[in-house]
Amino acid sequence: MNTPLTLRGVTIPNRVWMSPMCQYSAKADGVPTDWHLVHYGSRAVGGCGLVMVESTAIGPDHRTTAADLGLWSEDQMAAHSRLAGIIRSSGAIPAVQLQCAGRKSSHQVPWQGGGQNSPVPPEDGGWTPWAPSAVPFGALTVPREMTVTDIDVVVEAFAESARLADRAGYDVVEIHAAHGYLLHQFLSPLANQRSDDYGGSLKNRMRLALQVAKAVREAFPEDKPVFVRMTATDWADGGISFEEATVFASELANLGIDLLDVSSGALIPTAPPPQRTGLNVDYAVQLAAASGLPVAPVGQIADAVAVEAALDGGVEAVLVGRALLRDPYFKLRVDAGDLKGRWPSQYHRALA
Repeated sequence: MNTPLTLRGVTIPNRVWMSPMCQYSAKADGVPTDWHLVHYGSRAVGGCGLVMVESTAIGPDHRTTAADLGLWSEDQMAAHSRLAGIIRSSGAIPAVQLQCAGRKSSHQVPWQGGGQNSPVPPEDGGWTPWAPSAVPFGALTVPREMTVTDIDVVVEAFAESARLADRAGYDVVEIHAAHGYLLHQFLSPLANQRSDDYGGSLKNRMRLALQVAKAVREAFPEDKPVFVRMTATDWADGGISFEEATVFASELANLGIDLLDVSSGALIPTAPPPQRTGLNVDYAVQLAAASGLPVAPVGQIADAVAVEAALDGGVEAVLVGRALLRDPYFKLRVDAGDLKGRWPSQYHRALA
């Protein structure tokens, strides 16, 4: 658990990392707020080796909600710089996930109205989502099918966000290609019904995600790693097969991607992932074998037993989500090592 991991020129102090989880607490212009400083700073103080800032949109029409973080402007970059600095000074490696929501866009924040299944139309301050095909996600707004020009815009927007992330001081960027967002939508036949060079065969369906991976890898400094969050399966007939996922993983390795953050599901509302501890660990191990890349699974890793089982099973690290929402000191609590050697000295008088 506490063995450092070096990827390119970045050494991450341990193998328990914070998964990106949206807070829906940004200013209207996508700028981080004091909430983000406290939220992420606490998890860094709490011992996570890497703190991954939530899905951060590459443009205003690529957010899930109007309260999402963004990284497409100088003002946003300056505010992210403060956030990255707090994470680093608190002992963790600062990372950020770059996101394009596609058809899962322009909806309510989870605790308002109908939540994430409730669309916000343009007349109410929303926008028209972009997607590979005009196929909506559940009850959300029917998206506009993207043109090839739109696709080129998205590729460059990812690259520009990666440049801004570097200037903000993030040591890692992650491309979000899972959980039913735009790149996952292009990858899956359940959302991609195109008949051009971006639809049909696996080669075509992978094209956008691989273009983005190449552009981000070239835009981000050579000595800093780039991760990709990918899906192992859609958990639905007609969706991405695991065999296709292994091909995609190998192609990412060929482009110089440094680690696979392995998840699954969330492409369609009727196919939720099953409830199973360490849901994606076995998939991650197999994807590592197929691609030769380091892997870090996410999903239902919520206690010390699950963390140790995953690490003993052959993955390089684990990404912990909801358990860290419940307890910012999750990493310190699951660590069986010397308490005073792990907890901040300011807290020692609370330890036995």
